[in-house]
Amino acid sequence: MKKYAISREFFPWNLFAPPISEKFLAMSVPHMKPPKSLWRDKELDVTTHEISSYDGEKITCFVLSPKNLPAKAPCLIYLHGGGFVLEAAGYHYGNAMRYAKEVGCKVVFPLYRLAPQHPFPAFFEDCYAAFCWAYDHAEELGIDVDHIGIGGDSAGSTLAVGVCLMARERNHPVKFRFQMLPYPYLDARNESESCKQFTDTPMWNSSLSDRIGPMTKVDKNDPNYVWYSPVEAESFEGLPPAYIETAEFDCLHDDGILYAQLLHNAGIDVTLNETKGTMHGFDIATKAPTTLAAMEQRIAFMKRMI
Repeated sequence: MKKYAISREFFPWNLFAPPISEKFLAMSVPHMKPPKSLWRDKELDVTTHEISSYDGEKITCFVLSPKNLPAKAPCLIYLHGGGFVLEAAGYHYGNAMRYAKEVGCKVVFPLYRLAPQHPFPAFFEDCYAAFCWAYDHAEELGIDVDHIGIGGDSAGSTLAVGVCLMARERNHPVKFRFQMLPYPYLDARNESESCKQFTDTPMWNSSLSDRIGPMTKVDKNDPNYVWYSPVEAESFEGLPPAYIETAEFDCLHDDGILYAQLLHNAGIDVTLNETKGTMHGFDIATKAPTTLAAMEQRIAFMKRMI
């Protein structure tokens, strides 16, 4: 691994890259469980729901509700990252808990199915199904359908933008208030300058990105391929305002920059936060000063939009 000027505030994660392989996934994924802290936070009520996806299969969906919310509250559909192959990590749940409490909103957190066992488009359809379930059951869940935002980190950002495109294509009546996208994966061509430069960066790199496509079994000729590579969409009309956050030493850095420019060209408001000294997934170091500052910006954006 080359040496990069990544801040030592992210130690030891600034030295780690997951050895993505089917053998590694088979060993690690079954042990990735929601943390017990999710149910121990006295400021939150957390409910568990089994919902039906597009093919009739059941997926688990958590709803995080801060206490003392109004009867009809804003909602964030939050889609965790993990390259479409990993379950949510502890920091994903921690971030979702903080978003719920500090934005003052419900958070719908689906455990979508993963590749390679469940190839494209299952993970997109699961996330869309979770969003539709939340919308359709808004009254009993206490959700204000006029104040729903969507977000996710890394592959979760791909899923979030994909759901926005799906809702537009399928003429869903929702009007998302925002899309919140930390270090997003949005260009499956993997040909950007940052992809060429950052082939061995910690936490994620373009060598790992190249392994994911075959695992997802996504086909470039699939009419829905654009969900997986949203920057290749023909139009961005009607998509919601966006918060886009990039990491400096990240093969996906240029994905965020390109998407921000495409949205801006389409007349859509964009808040771009280019963090420095950071690598992909830097917020796994939850107490790092840069992480705390980024979280503040994400939360401020969502509060403003909701």
